[in-house]
Amino acid sequence: MSAVANSQGTIPWRLLDGYRPVDSVYDEMAVPPDSFRPHCEGFIRSIEALGRRELGSRWENAKRALRDNGVSYNVYDDPEGADRPWELDLMPLVISHAEWARLETALVQRTRLLNLILADIYGPRQLLRDGLLPPALVLGNPTFLRPCHGIPMPRGVHLHFHAVDLARSPDGQWWALADHTQAPSGAGYALENRIVLSRSLPETFRDCRVQRLASFFRSYRDMLASLAPHRRHQPTVVLLTPGPHDETYFEHAYLARYLGLTLVEGGDLTVRDGRVFIKTLDGLEPVDVIFRRLDDSYCDPLELRGDSSRGVPGLVEAARTGNVTVANALGSGVVETAAIRPLLPQLCRHLLGEDLLLPSVGTWWGGRPEDLQYVLAHLDELVATRAFPSGTRELVFGRRLSDKDKAALADEMRARPEEFVAQQQVALSTAPVWLPHGLEPRPLVLRAFVAAADAAYVVMPGGLTRVSSARDVPIVSMRRGGGSKDTWVLSDRPVNPVTLLPPTPAALHRERRAADLPSRVADNLFWLGRHAERAEHIMRLLRSLLVRFTHQDMTEDTSEFSALLQVLVALEFLPARLMEPMPPPDLEQEMFTFVFKQVPPSGLRTTLTELRRLASMVRDRLSVDTSRILNQLQQDFRLRHGRIQFDDVLAHLDRMITDLAAFSGMEMENMTRGHGWRFLNVGRRLERALNLTSLLKKAAAVRPSGGAILEPLLEIADSTMTYRRRYFARPQLPLVLDLLLCDSTNTRALAFQLHALSEHVQRLPRDPKAPQPTREERLIAQASVTLREGDLDLLCRPDADGNFSALIEMLGAIEETLRALSDTITYYYFSHVEQRVS
Repeated sequence: MSAVANSQGTIPWRLLDGYRPVDSVYDEMAVPPDSFRPHCEGFIRSIEALGRRELGSRWENAKRALRDNGVSYNVYDDPEGADRPWELDLMPLVISHAEWARLETALVQRTRLLNLILADIYGPRQLLRDGLLPPALVLGNPTFLRPCHGIPMPRGVHLHFHAVDLARSPDGQWWALADHTQAPSGAGYALENRIVLSRSLPETFRDCRVQRLASFFRSYRDMLASLAPHRRHQPTVVLLTPGPHDETYFEHAYLARYLGLTLVEGGDLTVRDGRVFIKTLDGLEPVDVIFRRLDDSYCDPLELRGDSSRGVPGLVEAARTGNVTVANALGSGVVETAAIRPLLPQLCRHLLGEDLLLPSVGTWWGGRPEDLQYVLAHLDELVATRAFPSGTRELVFGRRLSDKDKAALADEMRARPEEFVAQQQVALSTAPVWLPHGLEPRPLVLRAFVAAADAAYVVMPGGLTRVSSARDVPIVSMRRGGGSKDTWVLSDRPVNPVTLLPPTPAALHRERRAADLPSRVADNLFWLGRHAERAEHIMRLLRSLLVRFTHQDMTEDTSEFSALLQVLVALEFLPARLMEPMPPPDLEQEMFTFVFKQVPPSGLRTTLTELRRLASMVRDRLSVDTSRILNQLQQDFRLRHGRIQFDDVLAHLDRMITDLAAFSGMEMENMTRGHGWRFLNVGRRLERALNLTSLLKKAAAVRPSGGAILEPLLEIADSTMTYRRRYFARPQLPLVLDLLLCDSTNTRALAFQLHALSEHVQRLPRDPKAPQPTREERLIAQASVTLREGDLDLLCRPDADGNFSALIEMLGAIEETLRALSDTITYYYFSHVEQRVS
C-alpha cells in the first residue's frame, strides 16, 4: 500500500481522503461523513493498493489509448473543432449484483411494455379505441408515421434495441428520465469505455468480478441475423448510418466492425421490385436486415420526409412487403415522447397485468386537464419542455423565469396544452471523478441498454454513465462538455470470459469471396490512398528543403536549396514571395508558418485534413492498428503554440513520414486482397506516378541548376542509396531519370507504378459486354508506350535555348494520360449509377 508523508510520519493513502459529497444527494460511492458503500469496498481497496502515482500513470495511459483509437464525439458548432475527443473518467460507476438484478427485471418489463404499445399503435389501435391512449398523443405526434401502419414485424417485435436514461433520487430510488426508441446511441461508447478501462485496471477489474459485455452484443447480433425474412444461410445485415457528419459516427463504424456488419449510408442502398440492395462494385447484393442509426422520418424520402437525402427511397414499401426487416421498426420514435410517461403505470397494468417496476421521474402532460392545472400551479418547481420534436427542445426551468416570461409561458400552455410537458427537477446522484488534484463529485445519468434476443429481452450488464462538466452543473450532456464512466456491474460468482464467436463449432462453408464493397466505400479508399501518398510526397519535399536550409550557414553552395525552393514554388506548395531576398530568420518563420499554420489548397494541412476525413469514412474497413497509425499521424502533425522551432519541424516531419510508412506496411501486409485493398493501392500508385512526373517536369524547368536539383530528387524519391550503390558517383541526369522513370525494379519509379496499375485494373470488376481492352487499360498502355519510346540520352540534351523541352513534353504527356486514367476510374466505378444485378 502506498504512503504519503505528513507531520506525524507516514500514513496509508486513502482514495476518498478529501472527497466531499454534495449535501442532500445520493453519492454512488461515499457515505458521509467518512464511509463508503459496502459493495464498493473491493474496488476501493484494490485502487488504494495501486497508489496515487501508479493510478495517475494509468489514467494517462487510458487517455492516450482513447486518442490512439480515435474515439470522438462530433459537435459541429464547437469552436475547438467538430471531432471532440471522448472523455472517460478513471473511476467507474460500481453497482452491486443484487441491485442490478432488480433493475434488470424492471428494464425488461419497461421494454416489453413499450413494444406492446408500439405493436398496438401500428396495428389494431385498441388502446386508442379504449381511451387508454389519448388521440392527441399519437395522431398529433409528428413522430407517428402513418405510412408505417400495418408493416409486419417478425415475432411481433417492434422495439429491438431500447435505451433508458436513469437517475437516482436522494433516497436511492432509480427513476427513468427518458426512453430512446428510434436509434438509441451510446452502446458502442460503453463498449469502448470497457475495453480501455479493463486494460488500464486489469487487476481491479478481475478482483471485483465485473460482468462482461460481449454476451449482450453476441445475443443482439444473433437476433439481427434471425430477423432475415427469407431465412438465408448467411443473411446480409447492414448498419445504416446518416454518415460521418453525425455526432456519433465513430460509434456507428465501431459497432459495424465489432459486430461484423456492413456499414452503409442511404446512397449505398437501392430498392428494386420491393427488395433492398447494396450497390456494390459487383452489382446489386440483396439486404435482409437493416440495423438503423437513422431517425425514423429520414429513412425514406419517398413516403416519409421528402427533403431527406440520407434515406432510401422505397424502404417503407420494401418493409411493408416483408422483404427486409428494419430494426428498430420504422415509426418506433412515437413512444419517445415524455408525454406518455404519466400513462405508463396504467398501461402496464392493462397490457402486462403488472405494476410498473421502474417509475418515471414525475411528469405532467398538458394534454390532460388535471396535469395542466398542476403544472400552471407549480411552474416555479418544474422544468418545462415541448412534448413533441417540433421547434425547440430546450429545458425551461420555471424558477429561473421572470414574472413576465413565466406568464407568457403559462399563456402558451393554455393555448396549446398538448404541446407541453413538465417534470420535476431531479437532484441527480453524484459519483467521484478522478482529477489531478483529487476526487470531485459530479452529477451523473446512467444510460442502460435492452436488446431483443430470441423470444425475450436481455439487458447489457453495465451501460454508459455520463457525468456533467462540473459539480455545480445539473445538466448532463456530452454536447456541453460532459464526460463518461464505465459501468461495472458486480457478479456474485466467478466470471467466465465471453467471446462474440459461437460457443460451439458450427458447420461453416469455406468463404473466400470479398465482402460487399459499395462504390462509395471504393471511392473513399481510392482517395485515401491518394491522399496518403500525397501527404508523404509533400513531407519529403519539405524535409529535403528544410535540411538544405540549415546547411546554408555551413557552406557557400546554396544551389540545391535555391533549386528546390523554385520547384516547391512551381508546385504551389510554397508562396512565390519566398523567392524574394529576405533575412534567414524571416524566411525560416515564413516557411514554417505556411506549412503548419496556413491552409493552401495543395498544402500539408489541407491534405492531412482530407486524409483524416476519408479515414473516418472507411473506419469500419480498416484494422484497429491501421486506424491507430492514422490517428497518431494527426497527433504528430500538431506543433506546440508559440514560436515554431526548427528542430520541432524536422522531428515532426520525420515522425509523420514514419507514420505513413507504417500505414503503407499495414496496407501491404495486413489487408485482404479484395476490391477494397485494390482501390486503395490503385490510388497510391496513381498518385505516386502523378507526383513523380509533376516533380520531374517542374525540376526540368529549373534554371540555372547545373545539376543541383538531382541530389534532392533522389532523396525525395527515396532512391539515394540505390543510386550510390550502382554508380558511386555524383548524380547525372540520364542515370537519375533511368532510375526514377524506367527502372521497373525500383518501387518508386514510374515504370513500377504503371506495371502495378496495369495488374490492378485487369482484376477490377468489369462488364463482360464492355469492349476489351477497357479504357483504363488502354490509358495505362499509352503511358507505358510513351515512357518506353523516350530516348533518355536525347531527352537529357538541352535545346538551343538551354531548355529540356523534349523531356518536359514527354512528362507532360504522361501526366495528362494519368489524369485521364483517374477520371476514367472515377466515372466507371464511383459515379454511383445504377448497377447491373449480378
